[in-house]
Amino acid sequence: MKLTILISALLGTLAVSAGLALYLWYQLDDVDMGFHGMAALFLGVFFTLAMGMGLMFLVFYSSRKGHDDAAGGPRDSRGDPEP
Repeated sequence: MKLTILISALLGTLAVSAGLALYLWYQLDDVDMGFHGMAALFLGVFFTLAMGMGLMFLVFYSSRKGHDDAAGGPRDSRGDPEP
């Protein structure tokens, strides 16, 4: 039951965000963006996604190789610190 409520809330939030984005997109139809604006938009999106993917890769790589264990001390099988 809790999972259904969580998924419904997340999908509702996604729908409201998408609806608001579409509404704002259509409200800006009179705005012209030149080449430099489009280039800045493309580069900003590209580098933001690249940085996010790179950082997530480093998080998973560090976790898989065990680099995180040395910083926090030994852990048991559940991930809790050993006494």
